[in-house]
Amino acid sequence: MPIYEYRCGSCGHDVEVIQKLSDDPLKDCPVCKAPTLNKQISAPGFRLAGGGWYETDFKTGQKKNLAEKGGSGSTVTGTTGGGADT
Repeated sequence: MPIYEYRCGSCGHDVEVIQKLSDDPLKDCPVCKAPTLNKQISAPGFRLAGGGWYETDFKTGQKKNLAEKGGSGSTVTGTTGGGADT
């Protein structure tokens, strides 16, 4: 789920909120209660939750190659960052 940043136009309070993409933007400041919260433009942030991630994600060293030992004929390189498979 994405993490959004908001800033209150009245009191200047900054807040980070985990929201669904389909949720409406927040309007009321949690500190001063004024309806002046504005969504900020920032670097994307999100939280990974739940199962279903590949076993090679976020692993280092020899742990990256666990899928290759299965002998299925296909190989998984374990590279991260969108690099091309070789």
